[in-house]
Amino acid sequence: MFGKIKNYAVKKVIQSQMKNVPADQQEMIMTMLDKDPALFEKIATEMQAELKSNGNNQMAAAMKVLPKYQQEIMGAMTPEMKEKMMKMQMGAQGRFNPNGSIRR
Repeated sequence: MFGKIKNYAVKKVIQSQMKNVPADQQEMIMTMLDKDPALFEKIATEMQAELKSNGNNQMAAAMKVLPKYQQEIMGAMTPEMKEKMMKMQMGAQGRFNPNGSIRR
């Protein structure tokens, strides 16, 4: 019983933190969370510990913790999600020239 309540609470907290994230990416994250909640609980626990040790720098904590779990996160993705991620990465790469200026 408490497991369902805990999962619901975690989802609500994550949704509140993703206000500025595009809806399709929010959906992707929530789907992965539904698929493997234990993985994301483990990541959150490690990130909280890292936040306490590095002075609440969220970006530094994420950069240290998330690479450890890259394979597991990719495993939680559906093939459609993986394809979408590839397109997002390719789109970002295609907007810049080799010297760093923006293509028009």
